Amino acid sequence: MNNRPNILLITADQWRGDCLGTVGHPVVKTPHLDTFARSATVFEQHYAATAPCSPARASLYTGLYQMNHRVVRNGAPLDHRFDNIARAARRAGYAPALFGYTDMSPDPRRHHPNDPLLQSYEGILPGFDLRQGLPENDKPWLSWLAGRGRDPRGFDQIHHAEPEDGQRISRKAPSYSRDETQTAFLTNAFLNWLEEQDGESRPWMAHVSFLRPHPPVIVPEPYNTMYDPEDGPEFAGAQSPEEAAALHPLVAALQQSQLLSSHIPGAKGHVRDMSRSDLKRIRSLYYGMISEVDAQLGRIFRAIGEHDDTLIIFTSDHAEMMGDHWMLGKGGFYRQSYHIPLIIRMPGGSKANRVTAYTSSVDIFPTLLDLLDIEPGHAPDGDTLRPFLKGDLPHAWRDSALWEFDFRQLLNKWPHLFQSGTTRHAPALLSRYGADWQYVHIPGAESLLLPSGQPSGPPLNLAASHPQIVQENLAYLLSERMRHNDETLARKMVWDYYS
Repeated sequence: MNNRPNILLITADQWRGDCLGTVGHPVVKTPHLDTFARSATVFEQHYAATAPCSPARASLYTGLYQMNHRVVRNGAPLDHRFDNIARAARRAGYAPALFGYTDMSPDPRRHHPNDPLLQSYEGILPGFDLRQGLPENDKPWLSWLAGRGRDPRGFDQIHHAEPEDGQRISRKAPSYSRDETQTAFLTNAFLNWLEEQDGESRPWMAHVSFLRPHPPVIVPEPYNTMYDPEDGPEFAGAQSPEEAAALHPLVAALQQSQLLSSHIPGAKGHVRDMSRSDLKRIRSLYYGMISEVDAQLGRIFRAIGEHDDTLIIFTSDHAEMMGDHWMLGKGGFYRQSYHIPLIIRMPGGSKANRVTAYTSSVDIFPTLLDLLDIEPGHAPDGDTLRPFLKGDLPHAWRDSALWEFDFRQLLNKWPHLFQSGTTRHAPALLSRYGADWQYVHIPGAESLLLPSGQPSGPPLNLAASHPQIVQENLAYLLSERMRHNDETLARKMVWDYYS
């Protein structure tokens, strides 16, 4: 691009890749994203590189797999030497503005031990100017609600729903309205800022980082009852949590770790103790949260219509199990935690385009730099998506998706669930997901070979009966691991830097 565009990166936290009307979900309503997709490129097989939030965002912002950026969990610092989308944009003349959060812990080697920045995982990615934050304590949003006349005395219970007779999961609405959600709060802040850009000669860049549909799972009217709990696809996986846990010790450890309170404030017990009916009620609220975000996206898309020279990227950091395999949240090896949406609209729009090739969150960073015609500060692991945006198929492209999950927290807490000797191995899994098979390599524990896309029924580990396929996948993962060795300084000889 000779004339650099405005850039808008929108992330919606914990949004499943199948939960879009435009990709054929049988229930979820996303009319504004569906309309947006008519002049954009929809990537139907797009995957997060890892989970949870901080590791996933590190991959999104730097174009690196976890094996290289080493953000292994929330609170693990991001090495200051890595380039990222905000720093790169500054080199291209932008002043990137952030609305929401990035969850990037700073490099502690650049801070005094007493620096409060080292007390939280909610740091700001270097390069961004924070225009409107949304920390975990919700204080900016709650102050905004108080300014609208809401009584602060109830703020400590603001995400608690009133009980519903005969139900463990209440679908009652919270006290705040559809115009007072965290999503509406950030949308208002962005639209106010957008008005300030009128008349500016320099193109702008903004990152709107929405919290929803991340838990707590509660949403105001009309979204709380928009979906019937009985509507929706069958849950993937086993018919009981016990059968699901029997597949692998890691599944058992995840079940041990998943408390219902992580999704429903004040709730007691484990997710594994939920009935199918309970999980369906939670899922119906999750669908409502998605439609609530879609409504606010409609406001943004209408406003951006006046700025037609804008590159818009809509995606998520990671996905959500939402009842599949008797789990909620993210992590582990199942596809439901990693399949996320990606829709990219070029300036001025284009013909609707669908991509079924496997793409990854690590592709966003190199794509943005390619479109801006600037060099990255490190060698990214991902590849540019620019050919797809032009309707072309790259000459060589990956035939599967790769993701990682570092489970050291589970291993530390429940070592008895894993085979002896696991602690002497890397506490992380590496998964390859393709058209026919998903292979999961777990050092020090049993690896898995699963049929891709198995919708329901007893979980099947076919590794023992298909040794040749296991060996082929092992060879592939070894090659990928070697291919993604850091190439930042290996690309040139030292004298080439000054020639």
